[in-house]
Amino acid sequence: MGSSSKRKKKSAGFIHVQPPEKIDYSGFAFDITHRDPESQARIGQLKTPHGTIETPNYIFCGTKASVKNVMPHVMKDLQTDIILANTYHCMIQPGADLVEKMGGLHKFTGWDGPMMTDSGGFQIFSMGHGSVADEIKGRNRSNSKSVLKITEEGAKFKSYKDGRMIMLTPERSMEIQRQLGADLIYQFDECTAFHVDRRYTEDSMHRSHRWGDRSLKAFDEQHDGTQGLYGIIQGGVYEDLRAQSCAWVEDRPFFGTAVGGSLGGSEEQMREVVSWCMNDLKKERPVHLLGIGRIRDVFEFVRMGIDTFDCVSPTRIARHGWALVKGAPDERINIRNARFREDAEPLFPSLDNPASRDFSKAYIHHLFKAGEMLGMQLLAMHNVATINLLMREIRQAIKDGTLDELEKEWLPS
Repeated sequence: MGSSSKRKKKSAGFIHVQPPEKIDYSGFAFDITHRDPESQARIGQLKTPHGTIETPNYIFCGTKASVKNVMPHVMKDLQTDIILANTYHCMIQPGADLVEKMGGLHKFTGWDGPMMTDSGGFQIFSMGHGSVADEIKGRNRSNSKSVLKITEEGAKFKSYKDGRMIMLTPERSMEIQRQLGADLIYQFDECTAFHVDRRYTEDSMHRSHRWGDRSLKAFDEQHDGTQGLYGIIQGGVYEDLRAQSCAWVEDRPFFGTAVGGSLGGSEEQMREVVSWCMNDLKKERPVHLLGIGRIRDVFEFVRMGIDTFDCVSPTRIARHGWALVKGAPDERINIRNARFREDAEPLFPSLDNPASRDFSKAYIHHLFKAGEMLGMQLLAMHNVATINLLMREIRQAIKDGTLDELEKEWLPS
């Protein structure tokens, strides 16, 4: 598109670009190998330049290029297949230029498996609406509304690290994600909050679509076959908007699809919103559910056809003394509770890793009471191993047609 045409569109308030009709993802593939006859659950092989993973699978969040309290080689030992880093935070510290100079995130972090980065769009939601993502601990909460302006061009931020002004645009998001070098990356979008009205949700959705077209164009101009781009479905809690957004994503040459944005104010509404999306999607693309990852959610949304999940929860709750346990009420136990003070049993002796097998609950209870970091490290490792076990068992259950029986083992009524 010529510059004069673009200026004309900008003067009218919008920036329209023509996205590419086709993008070559020859280094990537998604092959469905099994389907559950009782639901939309499926088994897939998701191929990336850094390896192939079997889906459904769980993507652990290394927000600032580090999975908290677990070293990369230990993540491998715990049978982790793929991790995620956050574009916005890596852009703030240490900076995309440095990561690129150091050889990209894989070399920089020591993780040699598949990796995903988000677009930075979630931060528009979490900071633009006055709330702060739980993983951000370095910010002054009195200055939580650090998004200064969201415009057609992009989002203007005030860095939580040093106060400098940053403009994040679709083009810049694509450039940063190229420098970071993850296998799977995302279009730039705005993740709308639940409390905003329909008009804002609709306007934001259409802006995210225009940002998506710009993301595709910028991605295609620098594409070298090493990354696969996901489009994001928005539309909030409105079925007709979700349908429009699904149609938009399906009409573009994305490698994968993500369900994002506000998923409602209750578990029931979240299930309804996701179901609207899943009914309208192309079946040959991998589908990711952004930011959702409790055990009960995994069972629910695997049945709807979700292939991958990401969530900070497993390592975040570990820092507060919560251990994920198969069959436990509410999925987990609080190791700080007095009942574990003299409990000589390990967390999960049959789960073959030291954190779950070699330390008593009494010892881990003591570590938390004493303020020792080893307690957080052990629970983080245990929770990662537990989620990986969950996903392996879910994949096998889909193959065996026993998903309902497995759910009862993990989540007894």
